[in-house]
Amino acid sequence: MVAAALAFYETLHMTFSKHISDMPDTVPWYSRSLDFEQLARDYPPPPDYFRTTATLSRDALHALQETRFLATVQRGWEIPFFQRHWAASGIERGDIRSLDNLTRLPPYDVSHIRDSIERNPPFGDFMGISPADGAHMPMVLQTSGGTTGLPRPMLYAPQDRETMAILGGRRFAMHGVRPGDLVLVTYSLGLGNGGMAPREAIWRYTGAIPVMTGSGANTPTRRQIEIIKAWKINVILGFPSYLRHMALIAKEEMGIDPKSLGIRLLGTHLGMENRELIEDLWGAPAFDMYGTHESGMLAAECQHQTGMHVMEDAFILEMADPETGKILPDGEKGTTYITTLYKYGAPQIRFNVNDISAFHTDTCPCGNTMRRLKRIFGRNDNMIKLRGVNVFPEAIGAAVLEDKRGNGEFFCFVDRVGQAQADHMDVWVEMLCDEQEAPVFKLDLERRMKEVLGVKVQITPVAKGALDQYTGTSSTSKVKRLMDRRA
Repeated sequence: MVAAALAFYETLHMTFSKHISDMPDTVPWYSRSLDFEQLARDYPPPPDYFRTTATLSRDALHALQETRFLATVQRGWEIPFFQRHWAASGIERGDIRSLDNLTRLPPYDVSHIRDSIERNPPFGDFMGISPADGAHMPMVLQTSGGTTGLPRPMLYAPQDRETMAILGGRRFAMHGVRPGDLVLVTYSLGLGNGGMAPREAIWRYTGAIPVMTGSGANTPTRRQIEIIKAWKINVILGFPSYLRHMALIAKEEMGIDPKSLGIRLLGTHLGMENRELIEDLWGAPAFDMYGTHESGMLAAECQHQTGMHVMEDAFILEMADPETGKILPDGEKGTTYITTLYKYGAPQIRFNVNDISAFHTDTCPCGNTMRRLKRIFGRNDNMIKLRGVNVFPEAIGAAVLEDKRGNGEFFCFVDRVGQAQADHMDVWVEMLCDEQEAPVFKLDLERRMKEVLGVKVQITPVAKGALDQYTGTSSTSKVKRLMDRRA
């Protein structure tokens, strides 16, 4: 028996020694990859952010942006994607000499990224780093949601990832998250940034504690409610549809009034959703934010709920006419162009993210001098043409939420019908009213949709829970609202 044990440990020692001999002389440690103190001076985390960068004069901010913008353009010239993209528009090195030259650079969108990946699989040539750089630089890989194909990979250098965490920390501080809070994170856990990025921001830069339940697919909704009650969770992060779903599960299936759970605030992405409805369900304020997979946290609401403060020391946002690309004045709605000022691995320089938004034209009582986004009105690439009219699913959702005979859940089917192959949209809506009320509910909602959209759509009332197989509300934070079958 002793001999057998000695033989086992000898084998273990030899195996361990082999692994050690296979290791390179150096391994890039994350703790040595950055000057963290300098990073905190460049991009102050909360509470320093509110005493410094957040109150810069517009002239001082412009000077800071210009310095970082020119450094970003210089970095762009080191990346094959931008070399090719800019050269195709006749841009040469040295042409961009100030921030005033920003609009000379051609925008690009996700189709260019997909083309880059197809041209140079599997990661494309739009990033200035590759997996081979892992020999001297610790990196993280996350992806897009992958709702329209294979997820798009993104490698984040230490500078990128840590700054993203700081920006996320700013978001939570603006919402009112404080040290000691228990924050339930209901965003999906996996390849995407959904749950991962908030976790890094919360535990590194807020003093609060992230509780990573993930979506209903990761942790059943009933169990999440049980955790909220037992552990005295006081902050919840989630998309509006799932926040509503959680509240209704608690109230209707578990006999628990969501207001009794002691939730102090909700962090969400409102878009065109009804803030008051969510706040009434939980008895807590709901704060809007704007972030993307590629860029991280761009903007967030403060306690005044007067729009989302853009973190302009890290980003330049432009609103452009979706058809002409002309930059629009503050107050007018357009598609959003993003230029990052902090990213090393994969900088974005006039990336058309296709989100429709607009800037406020007034100031916020909080004293933050950064410009504010009104809201995200929808995605330009989600917009469909229905008999010549532009229709956004988000506008349909806003109208659905107005009618208390439904629970806010909807799904749109678009087809071509009849010999004329005319465009037809059928909006299925979950109803809470009795079946005998369904015909009136249908007619009232069809009338309201005509007023809101400017085009007639059909409404089909369905039972509560019937749409989950299409939307994925109970199982994913990447909720779907539209199926266009005309192709």
